[in-house]
Amino acid sequence: MSKLGPITRLGEHTVLTGSCSWTDRTLVAETDWYPKRTMSAEERLRFYAGRFPLTEIDSTYYAPPAEPQARLWAQRTPDGFRFDVKAYSLLTGHPTRPQSLWPDVRERLAPEAAGKRSVYAKHLDPDALAEAWRRFGAALRPLQDAGKLGAVLFQYPPWFGPRREHRAELAALRERLPDYRISVEFRSPRWTAEARDRARTLGLLQEHGLVYVGVDAPEVSGLPRILAVTNPELFLVRFHGRSDPTWHDTSGSAAERFRYRYSRQELEELAGPIAEVAQDAAETHLLMNNCYRDYSVRGAAELRDVLGRLAAGYSDEHEHF
Repeated sequence: MSKLGPITRLGEHTVLTGSCSWTDRTLVAETDWYPKRTMSAEERLRFYAGRFPLTEIDSTYYAPPAEPQARLWAQRTPDGFRFDVKAYSLLTGHPTRPQSLWPDVRERLAPEAAGKRSVYAKHLDPDALAEAWRRFGAALRPLQDAGKLGAVLFQYPPWFGPRREHRAELAALRERLPDYRISVEFRSPRWTAEARDRARTLGLLQEHGLVYVGVDAPEVSGLPRILAVTNPELFLVRFHGRSDPTWHDTSGSAAERFRYRYSRQELEELAGPIAEVAQDAAETHLLMNNCYRDYSVRGAAELRDVLGRLAAGYSDEHEHF
């Protein structure tokens, strides 16, 4: 088993950095970050885990995970490694490919969904939808049992705004996945753009033990950079790059959309506020989502180095008290 990638500590607080993907095609095929392009999936994950203690699984958004695959992820990584897992699109209000559904669940789609390229949760009867939630949660059990499931990420679309039924949806998350830590990322700025809405949103998440996901995103997104802890177990920030021209462009690949390389200065400007808020949570996850070629893994390593220097200064300060 490979050694675990470096962890940063701010006093008693643990900070893990990583990339939102270790398998992106542009990283594997167009860079020399991995020592060989012919590495197996197992070899790549072991190599990655020896350099970072954290990653995000994005494939679970496009199709629900299978329990045997989750067991392999757990077996192929060292103790202390964390997987944050993106929730299946069906469960976050996004369009979902019918072919990605479990066959018996697909058979229960409403007649009006027949032949559609995308379906939504509303096209399933309540019992079928409840079964989809149950199966999604059950598939993650091997990661949870191994102590390697960081958080299940519910990334909601821009049209999921601060309405009564959507607040109820958030409040129900812990009942649907009671055993797992859940994080929430909003793509609608209306949840947090104004002070009053921000306080209400953060209060709702705190009330239900949900982890607010802070984001660094292009200015055109309208998403404010808010760093906040709503669950003392975890502070989470995802870095989407700052490419205004591609933020709303879904015609190409996800890698092209998030194609942005953070400068050293930008990371240094982000590190100070992050280090300050990280002291309010037991563990911090910092995930680079600019997964174009090696931009995310290089950025994650550089951010870790910057935070490491801050951590050293933090330790020195406290030695004098």
